[in-house]
Parts: sequence; structure tokens; C-alpha cells
Amino acid sequence: MTSPEKRSASILRDGERVLLVDSKDRRYLVTLVAGKQFHTHSGILDHDDIIGAVEGSKIPGSTGRAFLVLRPTLTDVVLKMPRGAQVIYPKDLGAILIAADLAPGQRVLEAGVGSGALSIAALRAGVSIIGYEIREDFAEVAKSNVHAMLGTDVPYEVHVRDVTQGIDERDLDRILLDMPEPDKVVPHAAVALRPGGIFMAYLPTINQTALVREALDAYGFGMAETVEILRRTWHIEGRSIRPDHRMVAHTGFLTFARRLVVDDDFVPRFGQRAEFSSLEAVVHGA
Repeated sequence: MTSPEKRSASILRDGERVLLVDSKDRRYLVTLVAGKQFHTHSGILDHDDIIGAVEGSKIPGSTGRAFLVLRPTLTDVVLKMPRGAQVIYPKDLGAILIAADLAPGQRVLEAGVGSGALSIAALRAGVSIIGYEIREDFAEVAKSNVHAMLGTDVPYEVHVRDVTQGIDERDLDRILLDMPEPDKVVPHAAVALRPGGIFMAYLPTINQTALVREALDAYGFGMAETVEILRRTWHIEGRSIRPDHRMVAHTGFLTFARRLVVDDDFVPRFGQRAEFSSLEAVVHGA
């Protein structure tokens, strides 16, 4: 038996976002508003029929076809929310949260906030975010998506500016980049990150990734690693068990590195050492 408290937590309320799933597994993200209707070719669904229902119920539409109604997961929101730029997919978000070791109380700079998917995941991990976004329209989409998912009372601010021109903040715990040329940010990250801080870059091509790895090496970052996350689901029906015919394979390369203290004897593994005359904080481990 479900306790009254647990059942009350499952009641769907006016103003909530819900996920509607039809008989063909098509999914719709809807914000409940009393008196409104949701229109689809599978029928019309009154919001009032959903408000007050228990999460996990099936609600019939005007044609008699039922919709499964649930509160959306972060994965659902990321895949269905309004987009400015392409989002980072859930399979990559999970890897970033763990490999970048995002945790409560950390100060994070995110550049290239796009549609806000990474911002939402990171904020739910308890960090505070300062965002740099070169396009004002993307910045507005990201803020709108973040506030729709988490509310407006979150430690999230986005500035319309080019991160390759510099980073004002200092002693950051993490720098997360989803932008075309993160190698141009590495010199600024070497100053803005605290010693031991983590740098992450998300890139679609391996050529871009090679450039950022060279830059990280030249500026004395260490423990660098580049990974690609491939996600394959399985078809399981009775004795019919096999991998699904389609999978979410390449979406991007994730590169992680640690900011180290650079001394006078530092020699890069590849290429030439960067000019540190403007980076005295790095040399002295500040």
C-alpha cells in the first residue's frame, strides 16, 4: 500500500511540467495550466483531467486513446526543451558530471551555454555557474530553460561575451566549454582556474580536440584524457534478445585536464612550452 504522504507527492498540480506518452511512444513535454487543452492528432487532452491525477496514470483523450502521464526526467527535458544551439546529450552529461567531479559549493565557469542542458545538470549537482555566451539569443534560451526546470532562485548568471577574450573570475573550481575553439581559452583558463581545478571541453571533431590537447600540454595542464561515449540499447521481448538496430554513437569528444602548478623546469610532452610572461600566477602556483 502506498502511504498517504507518498501518494500526495505523486499528485500532479497546476503549473507543473509533465511528460505525455501516447500509444506509439511519442513523447510530449507540456506545462499544465488549468482550463487549457493539449491538441495532437491522437486526440485532445484537457489539462484539467491531468491536474489532480496520480503520476503514472493513463488519461484518455477525446478519441478514447490514452496518454501515460509522468513528471519528466532530466533526460526528457533535455531532449524536448526549446533549443538555440545543439544540446549536449544525456549520455555525455552524465560523463561530464562524474569526470569533472561537479559537487555542491563549487564555482563553475561555463562558456557556450547553448540551450542550457549542461547548466541544468550542473546546477542540480549543487554548483554555482557563471556563464559566458557570445550570442544573446542563445543566452536567453539557456536562461529560459534553466528557470523553467529549476526556478529563478538558482545561482546562475549568464554574460553575453567572448570567453576567448579573457576570463574575469579567479580561483574557479571548474571550467566547462562547449564551443568551437576551446584551445584559445586555455591561456585564460590557466590563470582563472585554481590549482587542481578541472578543465573540460566538449567538441564534435577530433581535429579540434587535438588542438585543445596541444594547448593544454603547452600551458602545463596534466592528467589529460579524451573520451567518447557510445550508448547502445537492447531489444528484449521474451526470447528475442538482441542489440537494437540503432544506437546513439558519436555525439562529441570529451576532454578533461587538471590545472597544475608550473615551475621553471616545466617541459611540455609535445610541442613547445607556452610563453608564461603574462601568467605569473601559474608559475607561482597562485
